[in-house]
Amino acid sequence: METWFSLLVTLFFTVAIYLLLSKSVIRILLGVAILGNAVNLLIFTGGRLTRDVPPVIAEGADTLGGPAANALPQALILTAIVISFSFFAFLVVLAWRAYEDLATDNTDEMRVAEPVSEPAPPLGY
Repeated sequence: METWFSLLVTLFFTVAIYLLLSKSVIRILLGVAILGNAVNLLIFTGGRLTRDVPPVIAEGADTLGGPAANALPQALILTAIVISFSFFAFLVVLAWRAYEDLATDNTDEMRVAEPVSEPAPPLGY
């Protein structure tokens, strides 16, 4: 099971990096959202996925009886979901305002901060 999740994490990271390298702001936003999900799934997979033993220490014992899922990554992921959602909402509002002001979502055309008197920087290398 963890092998399949590892392959899924790899696929998520690949798609996220591909979208982040795009020139369209909408694709960049989707890349950020997928990257957040990839990181959450990576942390979740690192905490083991067993369902055999609950992560509860029995009465009178000092340690767990066997391998169990780690509860800490699950708690961290819940926090990360809230933070990534708020970050994504901020980026959506920022992209919407940029689109309203500049009437484009292409990052090459969003060069209003560049000085007009100087030549434009190269668009590619």
